[in-house]
Amino acid sequence: MAMLTGLAQVLLGWITHPVTWVTAAAWLSADLLKVIILKFRHGVTDWRRFFGTGGMPSSHTAFITGLATCIARSEGMQSPIFGLALGLVILTCVDAAGLRRSAGLQAEVLNQIVKDLYKGRDVKPPHVKETLGHTLPEVLAGAAVGFCVASLLYPGH
Repeated sequence: MAMLTGLAQVLLGWITHPVTWVTAAAWLSADLLKVIILKFRHGVTDWRRFFGTGGMPSSHTAFITGLATCIARSEGMQSPIFGLALGLVILTCVDAAGLRRSAGLQAEVLNQIVKDLYKGRDVKPPHVKETLGHTLPEVLAGAAVGFCVASLLYPGH
């Protein structure tokens, strides 16, 4: 029973910690911006973009950059924990613009091949999701969102 009480206290502490809320705000802000940008660019409101991967700006990058900014403000940029957070920022950005972007481009080619193979048939071909990763501007925009939201909402020490 004491272990469950301790676990509940840890979870409650994590859920109520300001850094949790600030990083969540950065993430949600980037996702909301995806919907708004789509509306202005194409005149379409598509709430699936709020929950989807890819697009402008990168919400994963906003989340991790917001977290790193909070850590920098509370622990200092010379702290080991900030070094870890910065490493996660780099990993997330490289993954978004590199690996996941490449997978999205390959999905586009694969979808075209499958479409060509099914041409003239009454069967609908399977479709692979194409918006997986990000361009460099999308990643940089996500970093800017995360930094700005954390700088505005998290006072640090």
